Amino acid sequence: MTADVSARRRRDIIDALRRGAVPGNGLDVLAVGLDRFTAATEDDLDRAAEGGSVFKAIRGEYGAGKTFFTRWLAERAKRRGFAAAEVQISETETPLHRMETVYRRLVEHLSTEQFPPSALRPVLDGWIFALEEDVLASGAATEDDAEGLDKAVGELLERRLADISRSTPAFAAALRGYRTANTSGDQPTADGLAAWLGGQPHVAAATRRYAGVKGDLDHFGALSFLQGLLTVLRDSGHPGLLLVLDEVETLQRVRSDARDKALNALRQLVDEVHSGRFPGLYLVITGTPAFYDGQQGMQRLAPLAQRLATDFGPDPRFDNPRATQLRLPGFTIDTLVELGTKVTRLYADAYTSQRVTNVVDAAYVSQLAAAVTGRLGGQVGVAPRVFLKKLVADVLDRVEQFPDFDPRRDYALTLRADELTDVERNAASADDITLPM
Repeated sequence: MTADVSARRRRDIIDALRRGAVPGNGLDVLAVGLDRFTAATEDDLDRAAEGGSVFKAIRGEYGAGKTFFTRWLAERAKRRGFAAAEVQISETETPLHRMETVYRRLVEHLSTEQFPPSALRPVLDGWIFALEEDVLASGAATEDDAEGLDKAVGELLERRLADISRSTPAFAAALRGYRTANTSGDQPTADGLAAWLGGQPHVAAATRRYAGVKGDLDHFGALSFLQGLLTVLRDSGHPGLLLVLDEVETLQRVRSDARDKALNALRQLVDEVHSGRFPGLYLVITGTPAFYDGQQGMQRLAPLAQRLATDFGPDPRFDNPRATQLRLPGFTIDTLVELGTKVTRLYADAYTSQRVTNVVDAAYVSQLAAAVTGRLGGQVGVAPRVFLKKLVADVLDRVEQFPDFDPRRDYALTLRADELTDVERNAASADDITLPM
């Protein structure tokens, strides 16, 4: 099962679970119940790779696996050459109605299969390299003719930037400046222009003058910069961008004026995706059912609610994976045990410990899953994070390190208030929580 996952990635996955976090990679080996979405998401990636654009809304209660799903999707996209970025929406750090901030966070979290965040500089350098390779392949210049090669690359750059120049002349000007600064070895200026292209504020005036650009990015300019970024990605060998706007349900808790602005910004972004303005963009948002169905969420803006409306029947088995909204039904005890068993096998492989699978068998995993769920008020959907954290940190680590440790005899489940989220604390009764001293 885990033969195709490197030893380092196994340890990274285990370490994330030990901390109570969703792993950043290797999620295929942990996926439970996602087979139903595979074909439809592959079709969506095909469409984006061919120059189309896609929008999906993921809905699920707390613990249903929304973050896991989007990172699983991002991993699949990056294996196909896409770039990906996950942006956490929040009122203070990344308000949705300020697209310049969303764009800046996008670039800060931009990654590819080869490069971790922020991958903007490698993408820009790959774009310039691709221009040079195209010129050499066309025979317009040779490697020995530095001056002729530079001129031919400049001419090709202008042709590639023609569309960007019409919609976002400042983005195109900064790209020209970036290439010139790189070619001349002026790294401080190249660094500054890369930052400006990434939407960073407070770039030195001298750097901006070098490229002939002014000011900082604003809300409307951010959408044009996104167009430019998609063009650069495509020309540097990446067929598209998967952009995840996570936790949009936080809009329900902001001031009404900010909420209305954010919902309208989301409606505008959805319309722009559907209009074809962003070829290669696969946009995903995540939220709880309360956000999609409640009056403090999407229903507050009727045009947005209409665009995302999806009819869900009583049986999730018959949900349409091609619909605008995708419903994650969450965990059952059976799927929680299946996940725990996968994690145990992955752990045994990561630490080369046969004893782990001998001691922590399916029966014990089932017992622990039932115990954690029981302590959380019987709410299976709230249990996955705590269950996996306890399984790894309290059970598997001890079994692997201490030859005489037997979890059936030596381990008693405890839940501390300071290790639980608000949702988890609300699910657990006061008698089931140990208060930190």
